[in-house]
Amino acid sequence: MFEIIKGISNWSIAILILIIPLYGFLKGVKVYDVFVEGAKGGVKTVLKIFPYLLAMMIVINIFRVSGAMNLLINLINPVTKKLGIPDDVLPLLFLRPLSGNASLSYTSYLLKNSGPDSFIGKLASTIQGSTETTFYIIAVYFGAIGIKKYRYAVTVGLLADIAGFFAAVFVCKLLFL
Repeated sequence: MFEIIKGISNWSIAILILIIPLYGFLKGVKVYDVFVEGAKGGVKTVLKIFPYLLAMMIVINIFRVSGAMNLLINLINPVTKKLGIPDDVLPLLFLRPLSGNASLSYTSYLLKNSGPDSFIGKLASTIQGSTETTFYIIAVYFGAIGIKKYRYAVTVGLLADIAGFFAAVFVCKLLFL
């Protein structure tokens, strides 16, 4: 059974790549011309959102390198200790809204050091699934369609991230401790 699923998985992308142009050709669509027009649109979108992504990456690096993240972690540490939240997962509270790659990298570090079946591993994985990369979404999606007034979206997104973080802690403590 596993070999069948593995075979389907290996061939699914190649089959899709063949079926889509074939379907378009059978419908009378000039497949190559449509593909080139789509690629031009993709390049325009990349150029449109690039300044927002660059600004976000610069801010993330300044936040991390300046020590501001460690300062914030030290500020909330007395409260999180009373709630029984492990110190090791606190950076995820700040990394996840900023960068999916940074938070995933940190989660991989936690999984490697603590183990995937440890409470920290389970909690970090749950936090990854219950929070979102708020600033990335705002930079890319809002930048792509030209929304300039995003203050309330940032506030709601960050509140949702905080709620997701603490919900993950609550659920993991309930299920795994």
